[in-house]
Amino acid sequence: MLLYHGSKEQVRFPKIRKAVFNKDFYFGFYCTLQEEQAVRQAARFYNKWYLNIYEYTPNRDLKYLRFHKITDEWLDFVASCRLGNGHSYDIVEGPRADETIFNYVQNFVDGKISRSAFWKLAKYNHPTYQISFHTISALDTLEFIESREG
Repeated sequence: MLLYHGSKEQVRFPKIRKAVFNKDFYFGFYCTLQEEQAVRQAARFYNKWYLNIYEYTPNRDLKYLRFHKITDEWLDFVASCRLGNGHSYDIVEGPRADETIFNYVQNFVDGKISRSAFWKLAKYNHPTYQISFHTISALDTLEFIESREG
């Protein structure tokens, strides 16, 4: 299965980087199944960008968490990760909070809106999909194929 990662650089050897802001599924290396999503994300932030392509081979020995859609469980997990709470999963996959849903999640995390208000606001949005890798063993499931400059 091919996965895509948009970046300002070629990423032959993915890394798990600690950053200033916590992401949906905490610190990790994030990819998507959708080439267009990776290109859109990279082009949004960088004038010169790369689409990095990987062959992904799942490893049944790793600890996976999958969300098939936005649910209360997803919201609670994302809120916890955004608050800086780590987890013990090697790989997490599921909906990505797009720019609009991101703001609703952050408002929920900050206590500015209730859970029911989140669901009313998020009802008409369709998030994109992400797969995040959180351990070296998880990164070993990726084989670099190529980078395309944009």
